[in-house]
Amino acid sequence: MRSESSSTAAAVTEQALVRAHALASAFLQSLPERPVAGLPSPDEMAAALDEPLPEAGCDPAAAIDEWFARAERGITASPGPRFFGFVTGGVTPAALAGDWLASAIDQNAGLWASSPAAAQTELVVLRWLKELFGLPADWAGALTSGATMANLVGLIAARQWAGRQLGFDAAGDGLAGQPPIPVVSSTEIHLSAVKCLGTLGLGRNQLRKAAAPGGSVDIAAMAALLREVAGPVIIVGNAAEVNTGQFDDIAALADLRDAHPGGAWLHVDGAFGLFASASPRFAHLGRGIERADSVASDAHKWLNVPYDSGFAFVRDAAILREAFAAGGAYVLGSAGWDPFTHVPEMSRRFRGLAAWCALKAFGRQGYRAVVERCVDNAAAFARWVETTPGIELMNPAALNIVCFRILGRGRDEAATDELNRTAVRAIQGDGRAFVTGTVWNGHAAIRAAFDNWQTTLDDVALLQGAVADVTRSLSG
Repeated sequence: MRSESSSTAAAVTEQALVRAHALASAFLQSLPERPVAGLPSPDEMAAALDEPLPEAGCDPAAAIDEWFARAERGITASPGPRFFGFVTGGVTPAALAGDWLASAIDQNAGLWASSPAAAQTELVVLRWLKELFGLPADWAGALTSGATMANLVGLIAARQWAGRQLGFDAAGDGLAGQPPIPVVSSTEIHLSAVKCLGTLGLGRNQLRKAAAPGGSVDIAAMAALLREVAGPVIIVGNAAEVNTGQFDDIAALADLRDAHPGGAWLHVDGAFGLFASASPRFAHLGRGIERADSVASDAHKWLNVPYDSGFAFVRDAAILREAFAAGGAYVLGSAGWDPFTHVPEMSRRFRGLAAWCALKAFGRQGYRAVVERCVDNAAAFARWVETTPGIELMNPAALNIVCFRILGRGRDEAATDELNRTAVRAIQGDGRAFVTGTVWNGHAAIRAAFDNWQTTLDDVALLQGAVADVTRSLSG
């Protein structure tokens, strides 16, 4: 028989969950009409939320209720169909339900012994993802917190491989006093990969870059860079570039990798571009990814699962395990796969359940349809930009990214750049849609990314209306 205290705890927990469910349901139902962002200032958010640590506690249901009321203005409608900022997906019903259940059962997905269910679920998700993208079945991999950590996993494996080529154990011996490990990429390498180079001790400032006109690396320029490297080298390719959706020629990079006399490792940052492989219409864009040595991607983009979630794949399972080798009596004795042998974390949340539910509910055909619908939405918006006076397309929309700019008629370049920065804030403040700013070819520009499984052409029309209205008001 349960004690009175356990019965009370269960009742309090139930009340808190009921209140959280009500708040979440109301939020989700509001997404079709809700302003996408409230744009409060840092001072406003501090005034709403900052307070001394309470001396005494309160009812859990009241706590969650109070937080939502105080924080609501700062909550963006990023799961909704009109959030085109950054490269952000939504959350499918199955993924959301799986994530809620994962939090409730609170499994540590770090090693088999702590949760055989979590470990085996993750293995299934990894196999399904390889099948979805046409990647080799024998590649090793793991789920991560996102593409940044996935890039880190792939580049840690690359560093370990390169160290072995140079005669040392990078993970065991460290890099001090060892020969340098060169890294080459394009000028459009994503900042997350550059951040990883700093984290790994390879050096952000040591990266050698080849030109990438239009967003795709110049293969001849990359070949010239590689000729300057006598020994082993790490190549980082993009699938796809974040401002334009343009792909590096991965097959050509793999050819350069194979031909390099000192040996080379090809890592591909496919944060969202990897999902092109899910559609026969767009799989050609990433031709050659299956020849890479490591691939990184995000799940909270086109897989449309909750933050945070990503995944990494590595061809050489042994070098990946060697890179993360660690042991202790307190983690010995697992009967199955231990995920911590493939990623930096020991303790990890059960991300695999949301991904399993999402893939199970949509299947291959469902994700193919999501990718194709998003690309069609991007193409429709790009066509509108091309035919609308006062706006120009900065680059052909190769996939799901549309980069555009308001023309500053009668303004110099500096004034036009400021006009576009102002336009980003005005579109966000309008509330109908959310876009983000960027700089492309030295010019301030605006970027719209299409990743949400719910977005329709009606939502695209709302984005068009917001852009048109802001363009008129700022250009008049």
